[in-house]
Amino acid sequence: MRPEVLFPLFAPVRTLPGVGPRMGEKFAKIAGERVLDVLWLKPAGYVDRRLKTALVEVPEGSVATLKLHVLSHQPSPPRSRAPYRILCSDETGVVELVYFGGHNDYLAKLLPEGALRIVSGRIERHDGRLQMAHPDYVVAPDQANQIPEIEPVYPLTEGLTNKAVSKAARGALVVAPDLTEWQDTAWVSKQHWPSWWEALNAIHAPPRVDEQASERARRRLAYDEVLANQLALMLIRTRMKKVAGRVLQGDGVLRARLKDALPFDLTRAQIRTGREIADDLKSGHRMLRLVQGDVGAGKTLVALEAMLLAVEAGAQAALMAPTELLARQHFATIAPLAERIGIRSEVLTGREKGRLRTAILDDLRAGKIHILIGTHALFTEDVGFDDLALAVVDEQHKFGVSQRLSLSGKGGRPAHVLVMTATPIPRTLALTAYGDMEVSKLDEKPPGRQDITTRAVPLGRLEEVEQAVARAIGQGDRVYWVCPLIEQNEKLDVAAAESRYRELEKRFGIDRVALAHGKMKQSERDAAMARFRSGAASVLVATTVIEVGVDVPEATVMIVEHAERFGLAQLHQLRGRVGRGARPSSCLLLYQDDPPLGDAAKARLKIMRETNDGFIIAEEDLRLRGPGEVLGTRQSGMPEMHFADLFRDADLLSVANDDARLVISRDTELTTPRGEALRRLLYLFERDEAVRYLRSG
Repeated sequence: MRPEVLFPLFAPVRTLPGVGPRMGEKFAKIAGERVLDVLWLKPAGYVDRRLKTALVEVPEGSVATLKLHVLSHQPSPPRSRAPYRILCSDETGVVELVYFGGHNDYLAKLLPEGALRIVSGRIERHDGRLQMAHPDYVVAPDQANQIPEIEPVYPLTEGLTNKAVSKAARGALVVAPDLTEWQDTAWVSKQHWPSWWEALNAIHAPPRVDEQASERARRRLAYDEVLANQLALMLIRTRMKKVAGRVLQGDGVLRARLKDALPFDLTRAQIRTGREIADDLKSGHRMLRLVQGDVGAGKTLVALEAMLLAVEAGAQAALMAPTELLARQHFATIAPLAERIGIRSEVLTGREKGRLRTAILDDLRAGKIHILIGTHALFTEDVGFDDLALAVVDEQHKFGVSQRLSLSGKGGRPAHVLVMTATPIPRTLALTAYGDMEVSKLDEKPPGRQDITTRAVPLGRLEEVEQAVARAIGQGDRVYWVCPLIEQNEKLDVAAAESRYRELEKRFGIDRVALAHGKMKQSERDAAMARFRSGAASVLVATTVIEVGVDVPEATVMIVEHAERFGLAQLHQLRGRVGRGARPSSCLLLYQDDPPLGDAAKARLKIMRETNDGFIIAEEDLRLRGPGEVLGTRQSGMPEMHFADLFRDADLLSVANDDARLVISRDTELTTPRGEALRRLLYLFERDEAVRYLRSG
């Protein structure tokens, strides 16, 4: 149960001063519905509103707070759109206060002629005159303390002012308790960090502009975040390890048949990863392992070898993919090998219905199916196994932890879990999203995989690109042509898959070009893919439905139209659709150069030209876009970070990982004084599920 000392932080935001029900709805848009959410709202910057001595010293374009004499009013004429002007001065110059929208009586009372006022706002020069449009603060000299010397600048939404957010944040600080320190005191002292409560005050109510102090406060709160995350993952993992894992130790017969059936040898990375998995499965602990590998690194074969070990031990295995396309691609790879090895595999997606689905489910419960491959359909209640011992989850970040656990419990007793991802993940991100797992990395490509030549080409040279396509298909090669939209959109000047398909159809012939996108019926899309895979069509025009799961070794050219609109990871995944056969392959990134590319787009295209290494690309993607975008902002495995930046704070994440391991090894149930304080930290960052795993939680 959440400690009582934290109750004020989880109260509704409308309990803060100046926040009523209507304003509370606006706060929910930018932060959340509770007091704590306001404290977690990080300012984008700070405005220095300390009183300036003279108008002449203020740089144009900056915010200034000045003591001004009100000289005269120049009201706007009735029904005029002209501004209301108020002439003010100090000993060094004259400035116009400019207001739009009338309110003459109000302004006459606020700034009476002949009075002295403290005024704060941005100074600009217009038509040769210094002006301050709609000052942020206007007070009498004896009310100067109403103007904050240092004002945080917050993200806003329509109808919500910075002044209102600042007031709410200061109100939240008043109710924030000064909690017992949960960090190692020697570590905090070495970093010159403030306490948690002091750090929040330094963020929301700094006494002065001090970038170093502000950064120390942010880093302190960032470390609190990442430690809570790592500690929660460690507790969950420790709990799962306490659940005895069944010992799976096969005789190696099926795996030996697999190697005999393959026309090539496994890479050293595949062999190493297979050995790590086998050690996990026979350890007596429940396996939780992440296998991450670049495009084409051979993850499916590693998964198949692990599933065969489970079958050798007399049990069943399941492989779950995020899309039907990818599930069927896995099945197309695994089924022929399973048949040669002498075991039965099946595929189960939303497409299997009626008698076919019933027959598959009956055989699954009877243990007649050794390996089941599917999509979210594997989560449904009617899917039951005779003895599921290993669950393989592909692209787990698109499912989240709860779904992973749902599948692993399908066999009556907890199954071992192997997670695969084709998105190379930087170490900081892997720790944050998958910190409850051991990690294996496939950092080699199978023999025969080709490096891909990548070029960036302006769309103005489209004719040359089409000529190159003509030459490629004349030599028997196949070409992907990827567009960012399905149909023409007037708001975005980008080519649509359907219009590009029609244009290429005219040029190369109706039989030579196929079209595949997400709005087509599944049967139509499958038919288009089949035509391309068989060679009946030489060009496949598509949206990003072909990002993963399509394996056509004869495809040697990938064209991405408006590549500047794609993320790095997505471009790398698309490029990975070629280079799968023996012929040299190329990737053409077509970009719009009018108007000129922005810096971020230039950086993405540059890194794509310079490297084929997905792990280097992943690091750049994290730097350019941030963790939420790299893994997908909606996926449930990636916690939201308020103060931590996983690129800037990578060092903190490593320390937090080590700290969490040490804490759990010494105080598994968090019963020491520091352990009790860490429980509050977990509740503070809403890792309640982890606390429930403690005996006394």
